[in-house]
Amino acid sequence: MTDIGCQLYLISPLDVGGAFPEKLEQALSAGPVAAFQFRVKGIDQHEAASLAVPLQEICARHDVAFIVNDSISLAKRLKADGVHLGQGDGDVRDARAQLGRDAQIGVTCHNSRHLAMEAAEAGADYVAFGAFFPTSTKEVEHIAELDTVEKWVLVTEITCVAIGGITPDNAKPLIDAGADFLAVSGAVWNHPQGPAEAVKAFNALLA
Repeated sequence: MTDIGCQLYLISPLDVGGAFPEKLEQALSAGPVAAFQFRVKGIDQHEAASLAVPLQEICARHDVAFIVNDSISLAKRLKADGVHLGQGDGDVRDARAQLGRDAQIGVTCHNSRHLAMEAAEAGADYVAFGAFFPTSTKEVEHIAELDTVEKWVLVTEITCVAIGGITPDNAKPLIDAGADFLAVSGAVWNHPQGPAEAVKAFNALLA
């Protein structure tokens, strides 16, 4: 993930079976996407890996980084481009030791610059702040504020991801605040005109 202005970071829905690979292909064909996070819950690693492989191949064809949510071991098994860790999902240093120096390692930091600084000091490549808006993708326990991003980008060059309920209609303040990536899920996969139109709408903002 190269730092070139603000870019799009897609997060999968929990259900990535059925027709989802076609949806991912449509989304990645519609315009620039920097990264895709594979996020599934409640299934064993073997099943998760079998679901991940075709999606990883689609990402590779489009030169999109493939990031695994939560699981360092699954990221290692898949030789993924990186892993995204929640506050209870593992240690950045352990992830680096297992995945190597080139892996992209991100950490959920809610609305806390303190947590973000700890993650950065541990060697994280990016920190994620959120949720900025109501979202149906997951239960929101932490509301993030715009000035968390504004102050973060003033004091550090560590990449900053904004997440949580972001849509083409509400994203501009986050872009203006200096977020390096917009992490989006429902606004793309549930878009009434399909994921391709959603990606086009986001990229029109980011251009």
